[in-house]
Amino acid sequence: MSNKLPSISDAEWEVMNVLWEKSPQTASGVISSLQEQTDWKPKTVRTLLDRLAQKKVIGVNKDQKVYTFFPLYSRDECQQAEAKSFIKRIYGGTLKSMLVQFMQEDSLSEEDIKELRSILDEKSEKKRTK
Repeated sequence: MSNKLPSISDAEWEVMNVLWEKSPQTASGVISSLQEQTDWKPKTVRTLLDRLAQKKVIGVNKDQKVYTFFPLYSRDECQQAEAKSFIKRIYGGTLKSMLVQFMQEDSLSEEDIKELRSILDEKSEKKRTK
């Protein structure tokens, strides 16, 4: 898939979460899953499915009598695109600024610090071997 993933609204994320849990699904399946967690009307969910299909974030299988929907991007791909967009909008595209702010504000456990150190060391090692 291309790196340029369309922007997904908060409501569309809810629909995507349902499809990532189980796919393919009919509109009715998505509606019943979402009605357990939201007060959305079926028409709202169908509109969100249509929007996601127009954005080419989900695919629609029209071979059967009842259409089924499935994600065209993994959860990880969408999370990465969303994170990049957030960092660009809020931190001017500088990951370091965001990390520094979070580290100064959040209380990190010793375990968190070790894990972060390990990730940074691994990243640094990869750069040296290139």
